[in-house]
Amino acid sequence: MTTERASDLARRAVVHAALADTARLAITDTLLAGDASPSELAGMLAMPSNLLAHHLHVLEQAGIITRRRSEGDRRRTYLQLIPGALDSLAPPPARAALRVLFVCTANSARSHLAAALWRQASTVPAVSAGTHPAAAIDPGAIAAAGRHGLPLPRLRPRRISDVRHDGDLLVTVCDLAHEELAEATAVHWSIPDPVPAGDPGSFDAALAQLADRVGRFAPRLAAVS
Repeated sequence: MTTERASDLARRAVVHAALADTARLAITDTLLAGDASPSELAGMLAMPSNLLAHHLHVLEQAGIITRRRSEGDRRRTYLQLIPGALDSLAPPPARAALRVLFVCTANSARSHLAAALWRQASTVPAVSAGTHPAAAIDPGAIAAAGRHGLPLPRLRPRRISDVRHDGDLLVTVCDLAHEELAEATAVHWSIPDPVPAGDPGSFDAALAQLADRVGRFAPRLAAVS
């Protein structure tokens, strides 16, 4: 057996060992769709905080999840799966939705990019909106879409109340929007805001993270027939 093969087997064994518990499987199934703070996760799973902390520690030690500090409430962190950590495992059952609604605060960058990526990956329709929409799409988002050959419709940012329909699956891609909308969010992706930095690298990084999330989630979401 080659060293590389042995290393891969050892890595897979660590992941499977960490998931050999119904509570930790429930945690990873929940985080496959989107990110959650420890308190949100405890509420979703009806799990005491001290028990949740133990299971999160095991998953972190196995390299399955990581934490990211909120850009809204700086006291809060979001738990998220490390990309590729569960590639050797079968995904949970698929979900269904009439439409996906991507939301960030200004609807000027992340939510527009997420909707554009989604349209390339899924037959389920997608739109975007903001909790406090800006006047226009940020030029950095337009430039990033151009660099990566992503069709980005030049739509004016819109308020969520003007866009949301019954049957929408709401995906927040902004910590501030998620914390403002609270339980209205079905899925949350904690993506850093590229607008404050304003440089091409920040927009490219946000686009890459969104592409990874869309790639993971789109195959598990089917259109409501």
